[in-house]
Order: sequence, then C-alpha cells, then structure tokens
Amino acid sequence: MSQTVFEPWNDPAAKPLIQFKGVTKRFGEFTAIDDQTFDIYEKEFFALLGPSGCGKTTMMRMLAGFEAPTEGTIWLDGQDIAPIPPNKRAVNMMFQSYALFPHLSVWDNIAFGLKRDGMGRDAIGDRVAEMLKLTRLEKFAKRKPHQISGGQRQRVALARSLAKAPKLLLLDEPLGALDAKLRQDTQFELMDIQETTGTTFVIVTHDQEEAMTVASRVAVMDHGRIIQADTPARIYENPNTVYVADFIGDVTIIEGTVTRNGAGYDVAFAEDQPTLHAETDTDLADGSRAALAIRPEKVSISAEKPDDKRNALKGKILDIAYLGNLSTYHVELPNGQIIKAQAANTRRLSRRSFTWEDEVWISWTDTAAVLLEA
Repeated sequence: MSQTVFEPWNDPAAKPLIQFKGVTKRFGEFTAIDDQTFDIYEKEFFALLGPSGCGKTTMMRMLAGFEAPTEGTIWLDGQDIAPIPPNKRAVNMMFQSYALFPHLSVWDNIAFGLKRDGMGRDAIGDRVAEMLKLTRLEKFAKRKPHQISGGQRQRVALARSLAKAPKLLLLDEPLGALDAKLRQDTQFELMDIQETTGTTFVIVTHDQEEAMTVASRVAVMDHGRIIQADTPARIYENPNTVYVADFIGDVTIIEGTVTRNGAGYDVAFAEDQPTLHAETDTDLADGSRAALAIRPEKVSISAEKPDDKRNALKGKILDIAYLGNLSTYHVELPNGQIIKAQAANTRRLSRRSFTWEDEVWISWTDTAAVLLEA
C-alpha cells in the first residue's frame, strides 16, 4: 500500500492554517522580525530553528498573543488574530519550564484549564483520561510533579497543553531541560502524539538535530528572517545559502572562482591545487565567486589516488574525531584548506588504515557537493 506523502505546501489548493503577511516586529530601534511572509499548514510539525537572537521566540510570542506585530498581519484559520487576546485564541503554549502547579496532582494539572473553562465534570474526567493515555501517564495520575521524573513532567505539560484541543500548539524549547538520551526518546514521543492528535505543532529550538528529527518542515532563521523553509532532507541536501549549509550539520566550505563546463562548473580555489568540478542547477556567471559545500559523509578517503573521480585532492590527516560508529578525518591541503571526510568504523581500532600525519587522497563525485553563491 503506497503511503501518501504529507506535503500540503506543494498543493496549490491547500489552505494554510497560519499565514504571516508582511510581518515586522520592532522593539524601539531594533528589528526583531523583518517583513516576513510565510504559511504553516494544518497537521504540520513546523520548526523555527536558529541561533539565539534570530527572532524565533518573537515569532512564537506573536502567535501566542504576547506580542503584536508592528506591521503586517497574522491569520489563524482565516481570521486576523491581532484583536483576539491570548486566552481566547485557539492556541496553547508549552513553556520550557513546564510551569506545572506543584501542589496539584498530575490529574488536576491536566484538568486545570478545562475546569477554568467551565467544562462539565464528566467531560473533564473523560478528556483527562484520554490525555493520560495519550502521554502514557495513567499510573502517575495521583502523583505531584515533584514525585515524577523530568521526562514525565514534560509529558504532563504536553497533556495539559493539548487537553483544550487547541488548533495550534506552540512549544518553546520543550526538551531543553532533558538529558541527551531522554531528549531523543521524547522527540519520537512528541512526533507520535502530534500525529495521533493531528494538532498543528510549532516548535522553537536552537538544536538542529531536534528540528531535523521532529519537523515536517524546518524554517532556518537569521536576523529576523527565514532564510529557508523546507523539509529536513531538502535543507540538508539542497541548502539555498552558505549560511544554511553551514548551520545544519557538518560541512566543508571551499570558496573559489567558477567557469561553466558542460552540465556544471569548474571551481578554481587555490593556485597549487587542481580544479574541482560540481554539477548543479544553480546559475552562476563565469568568473564569479562561489562556495562549494560538501558534507563529510560524501567525501572518500584513500591511500592511493582514485582513477574514477575528477574531484581528488592530496593532503595530510591533521585530526581524527572518533565517534564510535564513524570517524571524521580533518585533512589539510597544502594551501591550508581543511576538508572533512567520514568513514565507517567497520574494523577494530588497532586495524584501522589511517592515522595522524598520514598522507591521503580525498575525493568525491561530481554531484556530491552543492554550489552556492559566495
């Protein structure tokens, strides 16, 4: 049975749940969000990713209603949300600190918003039971927050946020307080819960791995602008700028001058080095500066010069990062340029072929690198 691919952003008939239209937000002289227009669709898990101060939290606070745009409008489900106060929006927010009530049980924490909205007792009981089941907390219903683990507290906060069935759930660095192993497990739990409920999630994070794991689309931000919003695979394989290529994952950037050659370009990057070649859809003028971005896993390392690749360079191993299943070799070329190459560790340490200071060849195929305007 073929699974239908979830890509509403590629469907001209799909109606966005959230629309930012020419949104700018200023704090005095400082522009936090700079004239942004983009859409988020129903049932999406959308990640706002970027370094501190890039504007991702301001974007989220405007959706929640804690900040109003200086210019432009934000639409939720076809309605301008500016006049709607935060507590009346079909939006809920889960804070990094979880903000649970310490004196209330897990059950009462989840029921809190429903009671405040005047929902009937039986309906509250049913909804809380549903949320406890969804977040696998049934056994902990009577416990207080201090009697459960950090990961469980995180799930209580999530259950409470989802109890009122919001159209949109905002998650502000939701896994920041968890240790690495728990973060990973919780990422998959978040994805399962999001899929089960069909609620639209917008997550703010500076952790690229987290964004790439959970999101249907990732918006990479810098200085109040979305530089690229795309699927994790496209962000990684087809970054649209050097900034995005550099921000996501490990990458080597080689700057040079390009000349058109057949289906791609030759890249001259250093006097004493051979020209590199990259096949690309990017349209560049002959003689212009460009950046060749190459991921370490696409670079092979060998003792002999490979016959079958025109992108082959000789250098010496400067550093080795041993990552258990992989090793990343930092290979220095005679001109000082460092290129990272990755190899799987299929053999035991004592039997490996390369070590520090070894002279090696590194190579990659014509289509392995991305060519970007420098």
